[in-house]
Amino acid sequence: MFNMLWAVALVIATRSVAADAVPASVTFHKDVLPILQKNCQTCHRPGEAGPMSFLTYETTRPWAKAIKEAVRLRKMPPWFADPKIGHFVNDRSLRQSDVDTLAKWADGGAPRGNPKDAPPPVEWPKGWHIQPDVIVEGPAYGVPANPKNNVVEWITVTVPSGFTTDTWITSVEIRPEYPEVTHHICLGFNPHTPDVKYFVPYWKDKERGEDGSALPNKGPTFTGGGGVKPGLRAAEDCYVPGNVAIDYRPLHAAKLVPAGSDITLNLHYTPNGKAVTDHVRIGFTIAKEAPERRYLSFLRQATTDPKRFAIPPNDPNWACPPVEVTFARNVELVFMMPHMHARGKDMTYTLEYPDGRKEAILHVPRYDFNWQIGYETSIPVPKGTKLRVDAHFDNSVNNPSNPDPNRTVYYGEMTWEEMMAPFFSVVVDRDADPKNILAGPRPPSN
Repeated sequence: MFNMLWAVALVIATRSVAADAVPASVTFHKDVLPILQKNCQTCHRPGEAGPMSFLTYETTRPWAKAIKEAVRLRKMPPWFADPKIGHFVNDRSLRQSDVDTLAKWADGGAPRGNPKDAPPPVEWPKGWHIQPDVIVEGPAYGVPANPKNNVVEWITVTVPSGFTTDTWITSVEIRPEYPEVTHHICLGFNPHTPDVKYFVPYWKDKERGEDGSALPNKGPTFTGGGGVKPGLRAAEDCYVPGNVAIDYRPLHAAKLVPAGSDITLNLHYTPNGKAVTDHVRIGFTIAKEAPERRYLSFLRQATTDPKRFAIPPNDPNWACPPVEVTFARNVELVFMMPHMHARGKDMTYTLEYPDGRKEAILHVPRYDFNWQIGYETSIPVPKGTKLRVDAHFDNSVNNPSNPDPNRTVYYGEMTWEEMMAPFFSVVVDRDADPKNILAGPRPPSN
C-alpha cells in the first residue's frame, strides 16, 4: 500500500513539475499570450492604466526586452505581498516558470509562432469593469494646472444616490474622467439632511509652508478624510491606482444602502500642469434579492498627534504607532489594503486570537505608493480577536521617492506628507448590526 501511494505521489509531482517547466521552444501565440491574458491585459489594453497594449503580437513585440526586465525584477505585475505569509485569491504574481518563459521568448528574438496556437481572445469589458445596473452622475471639478505649491486640498461633495428604496449593491466602480490627475476618489453613504447642498464642493485651506507641507508648529494638515462639513461619514470604497472597482458578488454578499441616502465623495487631485475639468461617474450593480451575507468596509487611521506621529529627518526605518481593533463578533476577513504615502516602507497585518496565538496574515515588505493594491483573502476571525497593523517609513536619502529627507514629516493629506491608514473589510450574516462588529471606538463603516 505504501509503495502504491508513493508511486501515485511521484506521478503527481512529476506532472506538476512538467506543468511548470519552460517549453523548449517559446513563441508568442502558444506560450506568451496565455500569460499576458491572465496577468497583464487587465491593465495593458486600450483605455486602461497600462501605457502600452499587450493584446496582439504587433503591439507586444516592441516591448519584449522591457517585459523581460520588468518581470525578472518583479516590478510587474504589481504585487507586493510576501509570498510566505497569507493566501490571496486575487494573487496576480507570476510563477517562476512564467518569468522564465517570458525571458526566454525575449532572448530568442520574440518569435511570433503559429496564430492557430493562440487561445481565444479575452472578451474584456469596454468602458466599465462591472457593467453597472445604475450609473450615478457625480460632480465635475476644475483641477487647475499649477496651483500654489501644487496643492489642491481634499474636497468633499455630496450627490443624490437616487435610491428611493432600501437597496443591496453588489459592486461599485468609481470612474474619473481624468485618472492622470486623480490621486483618489472615495465614497460613503449618508442619511439625507435638509441642509445638504448637492454638488457643492467643500474644503478647508490649511496653513502650510512655502513648499506646501505642514508647518512644524502647526502639526498635521489632516482633517479626517476631507470631512470639513460636520456629519459626513468617511468613505471606504475608493478609486485608487491599482484598485478601480470592488465586487462583492463572488462572496455572495452585498452592501445595504438605506432609502434616500446621499453619496458623499472625497476627492484628492494631483495637478500635472494641464488644467482639466474632471467629471466623476459612479456605477453600481444591484442585487435582485436580499443577499446571503453583508459586506462591511472599515478604515482606521493611525494617530495624527504631531507629538506621536513625527518622522525624524534621515530616519530609514521609523516605526509608526500601530493601529489596533478588536472584533466584537465572529467575522470573515476578506480584504486588506495598506495605505501610506511616498515614505511608506512596509506594513504588516497581524491577528491576535483570544487564546493568545498570533498570526501574520499580510506582510508588504516593499510598499509602493504608486500602486494601491487590495489583497483579497478568506480568514475566519472569532469574536475577541485583535487586528494589529504595524508600519515603517523610510525618510532617508536611500528612498528614491522621498521628497525631502532633511525635514520632519507629519501626518497630512498631501503626498509629500505622510499617512498610515489600513483598510480592511469583512463579511457577516445579512442581518448583523454593522455598529456591533468592532469593540470600543468605532471606525467609519458602510
